[in-house]
Amino acid sequence: MIDFCNKLKPAVSKKTLFLTAGLMWSGVGILLGRYVYHWMLPLSAWQISLILLAGGVLGLLINRFGFTVMAKKNIHRITQIKNARVCIFAFQEWHSYPLVLVMVSLGVFLRLYSSLPNTLLAVVYLGIGGGLMLASLQYYQFLKEMPVEEKIHPGKGIEKQIE
Repeated sequence: MIDFCNKLKPAVSKKTLFLTAGLMWSGVGILLGRYVYHWMLPLSAWQISLILLAGGVLGLLINRFGFTVMAKKNIHRITQIKNARVCIFAFQEWHSYPLVLVMVSLGVFLRLYSSLPNTLLAVVYLGIGGGLMLASLQYYQFLKEMPVEEKIHPGKGIEKQIE
């Protein structure tokens, strides 16, 4: 039964897992930025400047004290996994998925049903989206610096792979 379950597991290399994490975090950051862009279209240059300044500062803070810490923790956790192939959903810790679900639900609720003005939502969305984009760079940087390991295959010689 365990072999059957393992065959169904969507396993990928660690390199693919790091790339998936970076793309996922970047993708969500871009999505949030897209909402902000549309909310800012009817605004004056002065209002846009204030939103960009406030959202940028918030994004730097969220990145520094939140998402970068999470990304580094995820990178460390993934590097400690002994298997060469890992479930593609392991780029986040399993207990983080309910938090992600709550955050997505809150974002949808705020966007669709909240009485908060879009200018305030733009600052929050820009802060979270910017923080995610900046933190995703941790994954890309790690991929860039990922060591190349030599593997010896009996009868076949040495093969260099990135794991």
